[in-house]
Amino acid sequence: MRGMARTEDRETSGSIEAWREQRYDRAPERTDELFTTISGLDTEPLYAPDNTDVDYERDLGYPGEYPFTRGVYPSMYRGRLWTMRQFAGFGTAEETNARFRYLLDHGQTGLSTAFDMPTLMGYDSDHPRSLGEVGREGVAVDSLADAETLFAGIPLGDVSTSMTINSPAAILLAYYVCVGEQQGVPRDQLRGTAQTDILKEYIAQKEWIYPPEPSMRLVTDMVEFCSRQRPPFHPISISGYHIREAGSNAAQELAFTLADGFAYVEAAIERGLDVDDFAPRLSFFFNAHLDFFEEIAKYRAARRIWARELRERFGARSERSLLMRFHTQTAGVSLTAQQPEVNIVRTALEALAAVLGGTQSLHTNSFDEALALPTEEAARLALRTQQVIAHESGVAAAIDPLGGSYHVEELTSLLEAQAYEYFDRIEKLGGVIPAIKDNFFQREIAEASFRYQAEVESGKRVVVGVNRYLLDDEEPIPILKIDPALETKQIERLAAVKAGRDSAVVESRLAALKDAAARDDVNLMPLIVDAARDYVTLGEMCDALREVWGVWRETPVF
Repeated sequence: MRGMARTEDRETSGSIEAWREQRYDRAPERTDELFTTISGLDTEPLYAPDNTDVDYERDLGYPGEYPFTRGVYPSMYRGRLWTMRQFAGFGTAEETNARFRYLLDHGQTGLSTAFDMPTLMGYDSDHPRSLGEVGREGVAVDSLADAETLFAGIPLGDVSTSMTINSPAAILLAYYVCVGEQQGVPRDQLRGTAQTDILKEYIAQKEWIYPPEPSMRLVTDMVEFCSRQRPPFHPISISGYHIREAGSNAAQELAFTLADGFAYVEAAIERGLDVDDFAPRLSFFFNAHLDFFEEIAKYRAARRIWARELRERFGARSERSLLMRFHTQTAGVSLTAQQPEVNIVRTALEALAAVLGGTQSLHTNSFDEALALPTEEAARLALRTQQVIAHESGVAAAIDPLGGSYHVEELTSLLEAQAYEYFDRIEKLGGVIPAIKDNFFQREIAEASFRYQAEVESGKRVVVGVNRYLLDDEEPIPILKIDPALETKQIERLAAVKAGRDSAVVESRLAALKDAAARDDVNLMPLIVDAARDYVTLGEMCDALREVWGVWRETPVF
């Protein structure tokens, strides 16, 4: 019958080694392209029981059960789809509020806020260093007045809000708490995440203010505040995303992110917090790059390592402490200015990898982001990409559908092993902060980035539209342009806020903050919330802490 092979026509090889010798090696491989992952892991032509070592009970288990390789919840997407977020933030709070409303109207299920560079660096819009940068690559937030406008008409008790902010994260959290108070939302109903991950700033993104030690104190203050005050808010989103965007490979992203996470756990325990009181509030943020199977394996390895270390190293007793819940964003660094429409395909593949890897929240980059902040149309198309994956592809019907794949399981184990090799090296340097001061992470990322770029320039690592399949003439696409007049508008708004305050109250709030910052036994969060409520600006509070703690200067890596 057609489709049936007769037994006598088959040659049984007996093992994968024999198959390779008898069959595969007789046909030459292509030599114009690499067959390694982006992390440099060799990819075998075929995976089978002969060349994988997977113990189902030890390494996989079931979704919602230790070691959580297959997912943190028993029903995963059959019970609830991932939260669909689109990064939004530009100009003033009014413009960003309008974009928030637009995305919510089109089916977004969580807000994700991008701040401009002055806000990220702790400067008000009227500071000389802010000139020309206000509202350019995110929204300008100088005071509680801006936060009030940013979330006007958006019920904070019903929506989860993510904020990409690090050094001034405590101040933005305080503004968020105050807006919640004004809306009548109890603190125990405020849901969201502040990124807060200052360690990855020293490692990769470089948007820090203070030296590492006081910065870690401020992070731990936030963790303690959220643990004591009990809002369902994640005080840290431990971020591998920016480590990857800086040029790391998947293995480094996995290892360095988890090492940072362990450092935050150690700091909180040293503060006297019980691991089961704060660990369930920690979340993670990973990149979704283009090496499809390696990315899926990365997420699965991350869950397994986190669960093991929280239980065995840190003595967590609650199952919720072992769950690595993470947000994913597709790789901005993979987007190309050449043939930007091709980025739609890249983003779809990356988003699919994130979903197959079991993410709890997802942002899909817009195809025009290699050129500018996204237009409304591009952001809507990026959101529709998630919705098609969720509702039309069928991948949400089965939990961990690639679990048990010889290829995926082998990659998961290899990435896990590489992560533990990095953990050992970091420990020998004295931990994460000594390794940062020694430029260990920075050198590793620089070397990985150099290797990748050399592969692209040699043509062995193909980037469509960049080093292969080029177009001679490309039609320009419409891009979002920020009106320079918005900077003047924001500065005038800030002047009005300052003019309407009680200056004596402002001075007393700043004096109290500086006094507490000079001591080691005071949690700064209640003081920051009090200052925020009285419209003390972000720049004023950051300047007060700069006066006490100083600023950090990195030794360059060449």
